[in-house]
Amino acid sequence: MNIDILTIFPEMFAPLKMSMLQRAEDKGILSIGLHDVREYSLDKHKKTDEYPFGGGPGLIMTCDPVFRCLEDIGAQGKRIVYMSPKGRMLDQALAEEYAQEEDLVILCGHYEGIDQRILDGWNMEEVSIGDYILTGGEPAAIVFVDAVARLIPGVLASKEAAYEESIYSGLLESPQYTKPREYRGMEVPEVLLNGNHKAIHLWQFEQALRLTKERRPDLFERFVNEERTLTKEEKRIVDNVLKLL
Repeated sequence: MNIDILTIFPEMFAPLKMSMLQRAEDKGILSIGLHDVREYSLDKHKKTDEYPFGGGPGLIMTCDPVFRCLEDIGAQGKRIVYMSPKGRMLDQALAEEYAQEEDLVILCGHYEGIDQRILDGWNMEEVSIGDYILTGGEPAAIVFVDAVARLIPGVLASKEAAYEESIYSGLLESPQYTKPREYRGMEVPEVLLNGNHKAIHLWQFEQALRLTKERRPDLFERFVNEERTLTKEEKRIVDNVLKLL
């Protein structure tokens, strides 16, 4: 996948040049290009913002530098995402949808937003990562890229690694433990130490159900209401957790 990111702060994207994403770039699986919108400004001070017509607080990103940048990188015909609190909420289904693309372009707004003609002229898709406001689109873009890129075949060690985690199964992840078995009076649950894989799975399943019911009742309700193939033991655990207040 080729991802082009338009921003006025390219230095903020150092996290995308680390860990799994950098290894994916080294393998040629992923390519991330950073484009400084300021370089496309014809203003002698490289301004990319102006006061909005009609008044209002703050400044608005102007059309011309963004249009020129998009044209220069050949964005025509590609899916272009604008990170925006007004957009569709990023979730697993949306990340999977974008992970199927060969090319993505992401615009990071700043100031108080962008000229609407940028959105209209390039048929941009607005995406949000949550109901809160950030100082700019850069942090949101990092989250978006990480969520999408890890689903591309070859970025992680295996397909299972991408999906056998919190949220992907429909439940939050159960608690995890490692050595030592006892630390400052806190012990690892005995069930995880006995080698009984069926018992371990059922324990993890119950813990995941309980956590999800407590912390994300919306996910829990969706999980129990969707048609699923569960064993008798799993169904019994679901029934027991449903009875909990």
